[in-house]
Amino acid sequence: MKTTFKKIVSYILRIESKLVLLKYKPKIIAITGSVGKTSTKDAVYAVISQLSYVRKSEKSFNSEIGLPLTILGCPNGWNNPFVWFLNILKGLWLFIWPHKYPKWLVLEVGIGKPGDMQKNALWLKTDVVIITAIGETPAHIEFFDSRKHLVEEKSLLIKTLKKDGLLILNNDDDAVMEMKSKTKNLVLTFGFKEDSNIKGSGESIFYTDGGIPDGLIFRIDEGGNSFPVVIEGVFGRNHVYASLGALALSAGFKFNMLDTVQKLKNYEVPPGRMRLLKGIYNSFIIDDTHNSSPFACESALKTLGEIKTAGRKIAVLGDMLELGKHTEESHKNIGKIAKENVEFLVTVGPRSTKTKEGAIEAGMNPEHIFEFLDSKEAGKFLKTFVQVNDFTLVKGSQGMRMERVVEAILSDKKNKSNLLVRQDEEWKKKR
Repeated sequence: MKTTFKKIVSYILRIESKLVLLKYKPKIIAITGSVGKTSTKDAVYAVISQLSYVRKSEKSFNSEIGLPLTILGCPNGWNNPFVWFLNILKGLWLFIWPHKYPKWLVLEVGIGKPGDMQKNALWLKTDVVIITAIGETPAHIEFFDSRKHLVEEKSLLIKTLKKDGLLILNNDDDAVMEMKSKTKNLVLTFGFKEDSNIKGSGESIFYTDGGIPDGLIFRIDEGGNSFPVVIEGVFGRNHVYASLGALALSAGFKFNMLDTVQKLKNYEVPPGRMRLLKGIYNSFIIDDTHNSSPFACESALKTLGEIKTAGRKIAVLGDMLELGKHTEESHKNIGKIAKENVEFLVTVGPRSTKTKEGAIEAGMNPEHIFEFLDSKEAGKFLKTFVQVNDFTLVKGSQGMRMERVVEAILSDKKNKSNLLVRQDEEWKKKR
């Protein structure tokens, strides 16, 4: 969309969104952070969807225009002016004529540069704000003067809380916990620390009778009660944190915790977020291609390192973008972590040369490292490299299009539109 046209459309949709919220008065849950927003959004949605009519941000509708689209229930018009015109008409009709409208909205709020929170979300009046995690080197830090500046931008979302609103914070992230001082609202915390209101412990991978890893299991303690939580078909601590955030919300609204735990067992996890897929030659893929940051990449590598398998462990890592002055150091560090957790490393993109350097410095055999400029080349290589029982982790920033690697070694190619990220026609047209 052209910049001027986008600004006009965005302004109109935001005005319509304000009117619609004023008319229907849904409860609003807003989620932000540098890691785990989408997983937390989906976990929260799973909990509430069994209780009431709820709508969530689709895919990563978390921007200046994405939030109004979610509120109005409209699709992305991409570069089609006619679709945007229809969206504006739909928003107007939704306000003028009574409709069945969601009782709850679960909104993902993202920022990319200074001033985004003001534009994107400060016009909301929220009932709950959940802040997931920031990490030492957050995504998009390139556009901020410092990590502190980025944290301050994220924390602005707290200002949207109503007087009786609930703030939910990740107790394991010091930067997130500092935000507690910015509000007089009720605050609930989640994490693995002892003083968390919702405390997780005993996280581990569980396996089928055939020895295939099948998901996550952990315990939570809340108000003197203890429950086992099982999440099928996914891996990684990010999903544990997402569930803990949803359980904190459940505790805050006094939902039945046993029911909440059951709803999280097989909640719908979106593509590209530590999902286990079947690969060619009876291999396995951990698809984490939605995006990447140093914190998330480190977590994914350590998860792969924990998995018990008769096959090899392969990490296919694309460039991590928008890290600015932290780019070289972050990629080198990821290489060192890869050496400790995998047998083979495949790097994709010019920045990931530093990932290779870090792995070699840490003692990895250079013959076990393969470099490629783009994801298509890496995919072609992996078609001939993958063997029976191999576990291949694929991860990289959105702009690296690492889903193409997964597509190359995916067993169920007929169903790829449902299994992989960025399968819209507009995405496919992009390089």
